Amino acid sequence: MDFNTFLKSIPKIKNLELPGEASQIKMSPPYRLELMEHNRTLMKTARQAAVLALFYPNLKNETHLILILRKTYEGVHSAQVGFPGGKLEEADLDLKVTALRETYEEVGVPMDAVHVLKQMSPMYIPPSNFTVHPFLGVTHQTPKFIKQDEEVEDLIEVSLSHFLDESTVFQTAVPTSYKLNVEVPAFKLNNHVVWGATAMMLSEVKDLLKKVL
Repeated sequence: MDFNTFLKSIPKIKNLELPGEASQIKMSPPYRLELMEHNRTLMKTARQAAVLALFYPNLKNETHLILILRKTYEGVHSAQVGFPGGKLEEADLDLKVTALRETYEEVGVPMDAVHVLKQMSPMYIPPSNFTVHPFLGVTHQTPKFIKQDEEVEDLIEVSLSHFLDESTVFQTAVPTSYKLNVEVPAFKLNNHVVWGATAMMLSEVKDLLKKVL
């Protein structure tokens, strides 16, 4: 989609009610409800984090979304696709600042170049005991991405038309911290499998966008 067309329609989402769980559950792993119940006490003291779903024009003025492939490391989110973002730091004024700061640190988009349109529904992550707060934003210029080599393996630039295409949704078996292999719903974006919390957050973004585009 042409970015100028996107910009004309996207402000309408400010007045839309968040679909929340109704969207998220479509991409939820089957064991999530059990994990949520098991972690109900832990959720009260969950650490806070924020991520950014950032849309931008590429050099052809086509609308894209930036995702990242995380490095392989000893942790529950090793080698997974996600949004730029990270944990709330003491110096952050609020979670929106966290999302903007982490996006700058991980992919190099300056904080003042991003216009945040809407805060999305929070998402609790049982394996890491984080509550993640997603934000949806746009930057009007084609970013000069700078990858944070310590944490980011690769940048994934997904076209809006590809993201909205229903054929990107499929079922796949993945190894998890819960069971060895579990059949889960996922997106296949630029040949990367995106599942779990990121897929659930993407589902809400997708449902909102489809109401205004």
